[in-house]
Amino acid sequence: MVNIARFNVLDNALDNLMRGFFVRPMNYEPTVPAQLHIDVSEDDKSYSVRAEIPGVKKEDINVSVDGNQVEISAEVKNEKEIKYGEKLLRSERYYGKVYRAFTLDQDVDETATQAKYADGILELRLPKKASAAVKRIAVQ
Repeated sequence: MVNIARFNVLDNALDNLMRGFFVRPMNYEPTVPAQLHIDVSEDDKSYSVRAEIPGVKKEDINVSVDGNQVEISAEVKNEKEIKYGEKLLRSERYYGKVYRAFTLDQDVDETATQAKYADGILELRLPKKASAAVKRIAVQ
């Protein structure tokens, strides 16, 4: 003979909902992956880019310019240990890469670009490439 078991959807849903309700998570503070916030401004002769990349060494930042496309990437390494006396209570690590790419309206003169990184702020000065003058052609 076959045993038939009664299945009640509400009982199982309530069990699944309450299963982890009273368990406290081990995470004491939120760990958010690093993000790259960028401000871009423009004047007649150049573009100015200000990127916030906190906690990164300047050796780990890569900036490339190709025509009117700009790419900024950085390797983020974050290690944290909390000790109480000789006993290690918590050890956290985060390794990752942040990346942003964007296109500008006009080509950039790669030879005259300047980059400066201090206090978690990357500042780029991207001079605009002089565009060739428009030549009118007479129709005969």
